[in-house]
Amino acid sequence: MSLDWPTDRIDYEPIHGRKPLPLPEGRKVVVWPCINVENWVIDAPMPRTVVNPPGGVAKSVPDIPNWAWHEYGQRVGFWRLKRIFDDFGVSGTLVLNGTVCDAYPQIVDASLESGWDLCGHGWIQRALPAVEDQEDMIHRVFNRLKEYSGKPPKGWLGPALAETHDTVDWLHDAGFEYVADWVLDDQPVDLRVKGGTLVGLPYTQELNDLAMQLIQGHRAQEYGDRAIREFDQLIEDATAVPGSTRIMCFTLHPYIMGVPHRAREIRRILEHVCNRDDTFVWTGEEILDWYKTVR
Repeated sequence: MSLDWPTDRIDYEPIHGRKPLPLPEGRKVVVWPCINVENWVIDAPMPRTVVNPPGGVAKSVPDIPNWAWHEYGQRVGFWRLKRIFDDFGVSGTLVLNGTVCDAYPQIVDASLESGWDLCGHGWIQRALPAVEDQEDMIHRVFNRLKEYSGKPPKGWLGPALAETHDTVDWLHDAGFEYVADWVLDDQPVDLRVKGGTLVGLPYTQELNDLAMQLIQGHRAQEYGDRAIREFDQLIEDATAVPGSTRIMCFTLHPYIMGVPHRAREIRRILEHVCNRDDTFVWTGEEILDWYKTVR
């Protein structure tokens, strides 16, 4: 790996003084909701845990309590969140493992029927450096999502945002047009890859329910509070410099924000950002299509 990586992929360009990226209708901010739906295979250690085994007992496989904790999100939590999005008439991006099409087809169908886009997220929930043939896996995900939905997927988010040096080249070669792993800006960026350019869309670390609820241990209300504070600041930033569009992503896992005591925070966020004349709520594909016309 070159010591110049990642600068061989992207130049440093401060947001001050950039070329304008105007939105239609003079709007200022795009809100991008991402809902991550993963397939945790029962015959392997769980990607994350909410409970530990009793003292002196090694982790077991199958790990029923932790698998069931996640499975609640697919059976109940997703549908609770989906109803909230439907109430506001907005769509999000379904970030999914390729095998979700087979394990949870009703979730994929409901998302597609509501105009959500699909974003590849590995084959099963496993970080890319642990995948034996990463290039083959990326192509399998692209082909499965294309086969299931009838159209090529545009986006990719690596499980745990993990990559190796060649990942973006393989993503571009497979047919993906945007990647969300490079969380380093409030605007889309261009990544140099073999044979062209891959767009980096601004995903989020700070408005990720996994980090906030499970790692940082915040109360559910902090998720809504932080999202509203971030949105208001981005509106202020974009207003100060005409054409300085900002993207605000917030990401949800149905087994985290889809539980009863947290879901109302998503309604509070959408109440704040929807039905405004300075904001769009878009999917990743919509953000990509707009960016390609103004960059």
